[in-house]
Amino acid sequence: MEKRVVTVGGKGSSLSSSSVAEISCGLARVNIDSSAPSVAANSKTSSSSPAAAKFHFQIPGDLLSATEVRASTLVFLNKLLLTSSSSVAAAGQLSEILNSESSDANNISIDGIAPAILPSLDFPLSVLVGVSALADHRCSALSLISDAVAALSCEALKADVSAFDLIDSGDGSTAKDDVSVAAAIKVFLNGSKMVGGSPLEPSVYDIPEVHGHFKEICRLLHSRTRTQLNSAFRASSSAAAKVSSSTLLDLAVALLRVGEISSRRAQLILDSGMDSEELLRTLKAKSPAHDLQAHFASLLSSFTNQNYIQFAHGFNSLLAMVENIVRSEAMTAFFGLVGSDLIEDTQGSATIEVNNVKKNKKKKKVLGKGTTALVQFLKDQMLSIATEADATPWEGYTNRFLSQWDPSNLGVDILLKKVKEIVESNESRRLPKIPKGTRDFAKEQMAIREKAFSVIVEVFERHGATALDTPVFELRETLMGKYGEDSKLIYDLADQGGELCSLRYDLTVPFARYAAMNGITSFKRYQIAKVYRRDNPSKGRYREFYQCDFDIAGQFEKMGPDFEVVRILTELLNELDIGDYEVKLNHRRLLDGMLAICGVPQEKFRTICSSIDKLDKQSFEQIKKEMVGEKGLSEEAADKIGTFVKERGSPLELLQKLKQEGSEFLENSESVLALDELEILFKALDKSKCINKVVFDLSLARGLDYYTGVIFEAVFKGATQVGSIAAGGRYDNLIGMFGTKQVPAVGISLGIERVFNIMEQLHKDKEVRASKTQVLVSILGDDLNLASEIASELWDAKLKAEFLVNKRVTKHFDRAKEAKIPWIVIVGERELSEGIVKLKDVSAAKEYPVPRNNLVEELRNRLNDTKC
Repeated sequence: MEKRVVTVGGKGSSLSSSSVAEISCGLARVNIDSSAPSVAANSKTSSSSPAAAKFHFQIPGDLLSATEVRASTLVFLNKLLLTSSSSVAAAGQLSEILNSESSDANNISIDGIAPAILPSLDFPLSVLVGVSALADHRCSALSLISDAVAALSCEALKADVSAFDLIDSGDGSTAKDDVSVAAAIKVFLNGSKMVGGSPLEPSVYDIPEVHGHFKEICRLLHSRTRTQLNSAFRASSSAAAKVSSSTLLDLAVALLRVGEISSRRAQLILDSGMDSEELLRTLKAKSPAHDLQAHFASLLSSFTNQNYIQFAHGFNSLLAMVENIVRSEAMTAFFGLVGSDLIEDTQGSATIEVNNVKKNKKKKKVLGKGTTALVQFLKDQMLSIATEADATPWEGYTNRFLSQWDPSNLGVDILLKKVKEIVESNESRRLPKIPKGTRDFAKEQMAIREKAFSVIVEVFERHGATALDTPVFELRETLMGKYGEDSKLIYDLADQGGELCSLRYDLTVPFARYAAMNGITSFKRYQIAKVYRRDNPSKGRYREFYQCDFDIAGQFEKMGPDFEVVRILTELLNELDIGDYEVKLNHRRLLDGMLAICGVPQEKFRTICSSIDKLDKQSFEQIKKEMVGEKGLSEEAADKIGTFVKERGSPLELLQKLKQEGSEFLENSESVLALDELEILFKALDKSKCINKVVFDLSLARGLDYYTGVIFEAVFKGATQVGSIAAGGRYDNLIGMFGTKQVPAVGISLGIERVFNIMEQLHKDKEVRASKTQVLVSILGDDLNLASEIASELWDAKLKAEFLVNKRVTKHFDRAKEAKIPWIVIVGERELSEGIVKLKDVSAAKEYPVPRNNLVEELRNRLNDTKC
């Protein structure tokens, strides 16, 4: 096959990493363009040019491989051509070295170099750039192939890949490359029935982050290498050398992590066993044993000592190790999936002895659409390779498999093309994304949600509340000015018909608008609906989410409604059974009194409260910096605030401390009023036996402007970090903003999305029944009329039933098992002839013959007994 020609030095031409790789591996030859500016200029002035000099550089054979030397020489040649006053003779000698298959390029000696440029020639820099080009070429392939291999391993391990669905689910913290990795692997696994069975494994969970970081550094390397490949020699190249080596070091760190998790997955597959002991022994014998950490330590030492040639060679060795590890993972995953089926597929009806037992065809494994295509491609490629006779069949198959992954073999390019084809062909079929900060909910999640909603509604209605619903969007003027600094998070809508509207930010302001608009002065209401915030999504924080609100509006006994909403909050969290929590409680007027005592100007009360409200996420030093540096508060006032906001503890005990003689709070009328109201509230909570869940916390501020009295916030104390799970307080002036009457009100809002996160974690290892179907009507045949008759009888009796018409019994059992349906009504030819049906208890695996005309009554009795 005729080699491709790469022309260097021509006008507009540029050297690429792939060209460097091809010439270095002997797959292409170099040609110097006669129009190269430096060569042309040199040829015109050669008669009058100064005496030529000789440039010599010798590389010890143990420092660089032949491929690395050729890459470095090519880079040196190109830089020489781009440098003024370079030599035609020197360029010609270098091109001869590169095009010769037998020349020793480790010992470079070229004539005709102009003395003026000798000081700027830097062969070690050429080595770094050459190795960078080789790395750029190889890593671009590795980044794609490693994703495909990881997908194969996920299926071989039956891994839990649910974490990939959370990538870019709107949390705003996910890197772009992490998202692309997760998306690519999901393309391979689309439709797979193999994944999801095993517990979460770090080497699987970390794939998007580790591979994503690798891709990020690869892009940086590509950008810098392209620039350095096509730049001339400069008087000082030390800065360029540092940039090249530091980029390679960053890439080495990323490679190290890729290799470690790849090796871990391969080992897990081996540990899980194979169909054949002989295959397992063969795979273990071919698994590479590399000490990546030790090699990286040696590489780091070369970098620290600025031994750039040794560092470059060490980097390439590390890259080769990781390529070998990924190759081994691919082999292990492939044979873990294909196993003994390989010989059956290639030898027709032949059987293979597996663990000393002859097996015929087994149940087909359902792989993802992408991995199915990849496995078939690998199988076809492997079987097309001719090899010499091997000691065992598995030895032959594994040798064939590995031969197509040799970096010097064109098979890698063919494989890479196939991987690209699989990923890119799925671009049009790739599942669409949802907006950041939003979520879809699968049937199991919806089952948990429906259960939670039923508990919440039952608690709200227990306390006499009636349901209310309001529009999802309001007039913008209704919402603005009610949320303080958080008003910037309101979603504004485009002008439609002359009205400026916004999506509702919460359910409280719409409730206040409704009460004022309808002249309501006394109302207990609850509302469960979605709200919208133009927030920066983070874990547990969304842009679209449900709120569950309970509010009491009207004139009642002092602190009675405040007591009831706190009591409701504890009932909700107790009955949802999410685990340990605490309710932090404070009073807005106590906060105002505290700020006045500290010397905060009244006009700064709200903005300083907004800063204090961040104390659950930031240290006081950070908050102090914001209050002093950004909001103009004096340091003395900020320090005094710091002494007060540290106060938290048992409600009655801390209240007694704040009311004792000499307390500064007794000198402020606002704080005195607040302490008196809190005393009434705490005593009522004490009598209600729920005060043990309440913590009196002076750092609680609640940033919303409309609060006027008691404020509170529930915080989950379990392992799942979700932040606040409920909040509320008194807002006596909000309804009056929309009407002529001031109607006092107090309410609570449950952050149900965060509660769901906790419940989903709690139910992660439990079996969740998404369907409420009680009975599956199984017709063993093709009689739809019979199915419609029996199913309709059950539906008329208000039983929850489904039907399935199929001749294969296993289809019916699989359907019941998948949907967790407790009872099956089985009707076949035999049952029809005997005038009966068979009633099967799925969990007990028992069948009961039942007269056909007694089916409904029998089912009702059994369902009542089992409470299905």
